[in-house]
Amino acid sequence: MTTRRRSLLILALALLAPAIAASASGADSAFARQAVAPATAADRSIGRADAPVTVIEYASFACNHCADWHRFVYPTFKTRLIDTGQVRLVFRNLPTMPEDVSLPGAALARCAAPERFFDVATALMLGQDAVFQGGTREDWYAPAIAVSGRTQAQLEACAATPTTLAAINRDVDSAQAAGANTTPAFFVNGRRVTDRSLGGLEVAIRAAAAGQ
Repeated sequence: MTTRRRSLLILALALLAPAIAASASGADSAFARQAVAPATAADRSIGRADAPVTVIEYASFACNHCADWHRFVYPTFKTRLIDTGQVRLVFRNLPTMPEDVSLPGAALARCAAPERFFDVATALMLGQDAVFQGGTREDWYAPAIAVSGRTQAQLEACAATPTTLAAINRDVDSAQAAGANTTPAFFVNGRRVTDRSLGGLEVAIRAAAAGQ
């Protein structure tokens, strides 16, 4: 990817930041705490659509705890629970500070081909340390772009659309409505689970599958 093309992508992604940030800052006063919104076709998810248990994750691409979960827990979670048909995992964006990292990351992931969303999310999470330790955002984006299933031009066009902004704002609004004000936040069949370890989530998933 050329420097000019990367710069265009950064500009397109950055254009989303002020509007998303404004939505996030006002969400606390706009919503009372409610049940988490159920998964819909608009969500980015992995796993069987008819899996008996749905886990909804609210996360930020600038959150080190989120990166740790995707680095250390997600691979086994996927093999043990998603790939076996027990769980559908839904990812919803809840951007955190610094917004110049989390918001463009959210837009880039959202603009990937839907079936490549989790590949992009993983690439962004695994590359997070480098960008916080002085690396460039261009180098952070590059592995995610490579697995996105989209061309550079497609990503740039998508990042600039109101549809992308609306999708991320919808995630933020649903997080605030459910009282998910920290990241990562997990809901198992609509119930908040504070233990995000593999063991803690497995306990909650077994209980949900049993109808408890």
